[in-house]
Amino acid sequence: MEKQTREYRTGQGVPAKGEYICQSGERVKFNENDSFPVCPISGEETTWKHEDR
Repeated sequence: MEKQTREYRTGQGVPAKGEYICQSGERVKFNENDSFPVCPISGEETTWKHEDR
């Protein structure tokens, strides 16, 4: 089964607890229902992907 990678934008709600990576490569842990912040490196809006184990 092929796994699709979903991207989330700054301001969207976190769908599941876990570690996410922003476009700059910074890893951050979030809890479910948190909101994705701006990039911790650039301070700009970014996209986040869930870190697959």
